[in-house]
Amino acid sequence: MENNLNLNPRDAQSLSPWQNISPGKITQKESAAHETVYDVVIVGAGITGLTTALMLQRSGKKCLILEAGKVGFGTTGGTSAHLNTFFDATYPEIESDFGQEQSKQVADSGKEAMSIIASLVEEYQIDCDLEYKDGYLFSENEKESKQLQEILEASRRAGIAVAESDTNDVPVAFDKAIRFAHQGQFHPLKYLEGLTSAFINLGGIILEDCFVSDRKESEGVINIFGGGKTWKGRSLVYATHMPPGITVYSLRCAPYRSYVLGIKLKDDHYPTGLAYDMQEPYHYFRTHRIDGHPYLILGGEDHKTGHDDPEQAFVNLEQYAREHYAVDSVAYRWSSQYYIPVDGLPYIGPLTSGDNTYIATGFNGNGMMFGTLSGKIISDQILGVENRYSGLYAPSRLKPVAGFSEFVKENADVAWHFLADRFGADELEKLSELKKGEGKIAEFQGEKLAIFKDDQGRVTAVSPVCTHAGCIVNFNAAEQSWDCPCHGGRFDTSGKVISGPPQKDLKQVNLRR
Repeated sequence: MENNLNLNPRDAQSLSPWQNISPGKITQKESAAHETVYDVVIVGAGITGLTTALMLQRSGKKCLILEAGKVGFGTTGGTSAHLNTFFDATYPEIESDFGQEQSKQVADSGKEAMSIIASLVEEYQIDCDLEYKDGYLFSENEKESKQLQEILEASRRAGIAVAESDTNDVPVAFDKAIRFAHQGQFHPLKYLEGLTSAFINLGGIILEDCFVSDRKESEGVINIFGGGKTWKGRSLVYATHMPPGITVYSLRCAPYRSYVLGIKLKDDHYPTGLAYDMQEPYHYFRTHRIDGHPYLILGGEDHKTGHDDPEQAFVNLEQYAREHYAVDSVAYRWSSQYYIPVDGLPYIGPLTSGDNTYIATGFNGNGMMFGTLSGKIISDQILGVENRYSGLYAPSRLKPVAGFSEFVKENADVAWHFLADRFGADELEKLSELKKGEGKIAEFQGEKLAIFKDDQGRVTAVSPVCTHAGCIVNFNAAEQSWDCPCHGGRFDTSGKVISGPPQKDLKQVNLRR
């Protein structure tokens, strides 16, 4: 149920360069059978779901993947596709919250994820533009330089190959820089195409356009309700970025959006490696060749989902690009969602202790790495193979100190929106005030509605109450969606679920009364 479907397929700039292709038709050896009890049902056909499914299928398990949209056209399709062995949770932070030994484990797990991607590319001969690059992290002031020195020292203690550098690989003035060796990048959808082919050739089955709405367990079999049918599995994996419904993980993980531009330059000053500043939020840089032409991939301007102005985020990012590069044109612009866990590390494994339902969430901005690692950890757990990282990333782990302040801050924000959005939203007295392509929360005939006017002037209205936990959605003009500021649920302008934990669409309202 990787549900981040493309909202504006007619507008190429709203897609990532990876998504700006037609999804291929999947040809399978056999079709899905709802009466079959599969060994494992995986919900979501992004990097987490496909890696998990392939590892299980080649180990002899019979697997079924249920995907709400098309393979890879969700969160994986929106990634900037950096492959790193250093993460958004820095090694000094991991040492402080978990300990030095655990910091080494995190570093080792990153190296293993990198190795898994490389081995799958080699084994299945996947042409996905996989390249190894140096990664540069740089500071721009004294405070950042002090933090950078701490990152350098803690990264070395964790066993990461990193050294001071006299360059940062980008035309941004800097105070101090460090260089991480053997980082990487690839084309994520080409990579997923390779995993998909390998999975199907081994007898695996993928069902697209199948939104999973619920599950119920009975006599050791999990019944999964999706696409108007009931599917059966002995184990269930939610490879959905965030497990659906109201769970503790809705409180443990805060939803954020990050913005990315694909830029053509007037000169040839493209980055040769990967680069990251230390601003909050930080900018990230790399180069990728699409159809033989180089593009600067520049990202940043992150903010919590449903907060701030997505259109302004793109404006700010383009302005930043023009300050530092000779920009010819912006060929692509897109955004993607990620979840920040309160203690910095993702949750990978059984939903609850002894459960046959597995989750993988809280990847922060490191989805390609932790999605790959999740496939290894979860497949090992289902196969009964001991995995050295199971305890480190266990969803059941309890860290009362690590992340507590973030937990309080994020959920105080949720509580504020739950109340304020109901009593502080601007009222719209006349539907004629709504501009084409605009959406607003409005008071209409005594009822609060989420109202949208499309480019043809047609007005649609839905309930603004998120079907997940009852918060009020906000309109995202840049992506023409209704976004929940509490737990990151997103809906299209007709109210259909796009992504996040909601399992039901927004209630449609008939304006003709």
